[in-house]
Amino acid sequence: MNAPMMAAALAAASLLAAGGASAQEAGPPDHEAGVPLTPAEAAGVWTVASGGHDLCTLSLTPAHGVKAPATCGDAITGSPTAWTATSDGMALNGPNGQLIIAFHRWSNSLFVSHRSSGLDIQLRRGGPSG
Repeated sequence: MNAPMMAAALAAASLLAAGGASAQEAGPPDHEAGVPLTPAEAAGVWTVASGGHDLCTLSLTPAHGVKAPATCGDAITGSPTAWTATSDGMALNGPNGQLIIAFHRWSNSLFVSHRSSGLDIQLRRGGPSG
């Protein structure tokens, strides 16, 4: 096989591989970064962490409710009573619907809020580690 034919064959193989990959990824965008949280995914216990330390746990309900202990006040200013899906993650809201904190979805089980202090707050599925 000469060089031009080999180059054409490699280009064709590359296009086929790319086409195959996009066909495989064409399914629903569930469980991906940048995708809103669904009520079924939200339900359960989540750990709030920052600086490598678990700070508290809260529970999200499928009906968009939030149960958060007072100890979460160190990480989450205000008293979250509800959660809402956003275009790229989710947000915790107070009793009057005001935004308390927004999280960007990094994976199915990790949401991150970038703070101006430089110390991010993470919301991770499940109870505290360790």
